[in-house]
Amino acid sequence: MKILHTADWHLGKIVNSVHMTEDQSYILDQFITIVKNEKPDVIIIAGDLYDRSIPPKEAVELLNRVLTTIITDINIPIVAISGNHDSPDRLEFGSQLFKSQQLYIETKLKGNLDPVTIQDQFGPVHFHLIPYIEPADARAFFQDETIQSHQTAMQAVVNHIEQNNDMTARHVFVGHAFLAGGMESESEERLSMIGGSPYIDTNLFKKFTYVALGHLHQPQRVTSDTIRYSGSILKYSFSEANHKKSVTVIDVDDEGNCDLAFVPLVPKRDLRVIESYFDDLISGKGHAATEDYLHISLLDDGQLVDPMGKLRKRYPNILRLERKVLTSKMQLNDLNRIKEKQEMTHTQLFEAFYQEMKGESIPEERQSQMAKIVQTLVEQERGK
Repeated sequence: MKILHTADWHLGKIVNSVHMTEDQSYILDQFITIVKNEKPDVIIIAGDLYDRSIPPKEAVELLNRVLTTIITDINIPIVAISGNHDSPDRLEFGSQLFKSQQLYIETKLKGNLDPVTIQDQFGPVHFHLIPYIEPADARAFFQDETIQSHQTAMQAVVNHIEQNNDMTARHVFVGHAFLAGGMESESEERLSMIGGSPYIDTNLFKKFTYVALGHLHQPQRVTSDTIRYSGSILKYSFSEANHKKSVTVIDVDDEGNCDLAFVPLVPKRDLRVIESYFDDLISGKGHAATEDYLHISLLDDGQLVDPMGKLRKRYPNILRLERKVLTSKMQLNDLNRIKEKQEMTHTQLFEAFYQEMKGESIPEERQSQMAKIVQTLVEQERGK
């Protein structure tokens, strides 16, 4: 069976105040061409189809066009899940009806977690569609109060799958999660960490033929070639400037062995970081005029008059301009503080704010109250 694995489309994304819909439409047309050339038996979309719970009209229209083309015109089944940016309720609309057209979308834990089974010449391949979930979702589904972290939530899911299926057959796990060992970038919104760490141990997935993941934007393996993030379809932050975006193609034989290939995705406008002197940029010395999205770091230390206005005549899509001399040593402490805060949970951030404002640690009772409030806000934001 040939499987095409993609994820993290983030339709409706805005990067540095620029709407990416035109670029996303271009890359998804390229994706459709890849589908036609590769002729996969099934396509996996591992979460974050949209960039927010209430996507703009243009994003909805684009997704509708792409899915309709693949399902109706090319006639290839799609299995998809919701990610942490998607609204489970909105993405679930019409999902029961879509199944008759071989579009399978799972947004919540429900029923007996039955897989979607697709046949090839060797027999069945079982696709387990597990959307992004908070620990509280799994705790309610399994009615197990010991589930307090993403690790224990996923462990309960995997245990349930293994207990209810013959794992000697071919099984593909589709998930949207943060596996320990994965490399992240700035554009990935850190998963909610209410109740503990968001990291999940890869050892949970040893019995699966292939694990198709979404959430991390850099295409990568995690401890095994068959446990993979396909990566996002476009670069969504300058921390991804060196990423090579692609679609993963998996050929699964009758014994469950996987042969992997990677088809590159070439954007209409690349997203790049350039370090140079102002005069070299203006004269084109070493840097051709381009419509790529640029972060320009100027090496000059003298006075410059209207550098942005002048540079945009050659580079119209500058999204960020900075003076490297001014941003190196002076901002090191600020960057370290930002990184520390990025590692904090929502409740830890509030606790730090409380201590800064009150000069004392937050009482344990208020910690519990804040955790409940944050959980409610997270659920509201995802449209539950």
